[in-house]
Formats: sequence, structure tokens, C-alpha cells
Amino acid sequence: MAKKQAAAIDNRHYDVIVAPHITEKSTMVSEHNAVVFRVAGDATKPEIKAAVEALFSVKVTGVNTIVQKGKTKKWKGKPYTRSDIKKAIVTLADGDQIDVTAGVNA
Repeated sequence: MAKKQAAAIDNRHYDVIVAPHITEKSTMVSEHNAVVFRVAGDATKPEIKAAVEALFSVKVTGVNTIVQKGKTKKWKGKPYTRSDIKKAIVTLADGDQIDVTAGVNA
């Protein structure tokens, strides 16, 4: 069998990963070698895994996704709904890490 080559960076990878999701809880998860990203609403787990591996040059061992429904709020007495957010908790292989403050390596 041929060796697997490094995944080429596709434009879709930039659309899948929207932004890092930095909260107190996501910082606690980073101690267990995981990173939390906001992702596109139509992104699948294999797409998220491929995008993270291509953009950050790391090995991903697992992807868990969460859809956070938008809250209903009021502004000046009128109700509105915040947007739904899809988050992905990406678990990395031992020895790999992502510095979300540094940005993409491309």
C-alpha cells in the first residue's frame, strides 16, 4: 500500500472551521488535549476532522459535535432569536497541540 500523503488544504476547510470557541469550559477541556471550534452548521464529523488535520498539521483522534440552539431574547421590548451555533470538540493525539491564539499555519 502506498503511504498516505499529507492532506491538501482545500477552500472548503476554511469554510468548515469558523473560529475557535474560547470559554472557561473550553480552556478546561484543553488540559485533556482537546480544542473547541465553532463550525459550519452543515459540517460533518469527517469534514471537521479533515479540516483540522489539514489546517493545523495535527492528528485528530475524535470529534464530538454540539448544536447550541439560539436563545430568545428581547431588545426594546421586541423579541428576537440569537443564531444557532454548531460547536466541535476535537480530541488530538498525544503530543499534538493547537495554539488557537496563533491562527492557521498556512
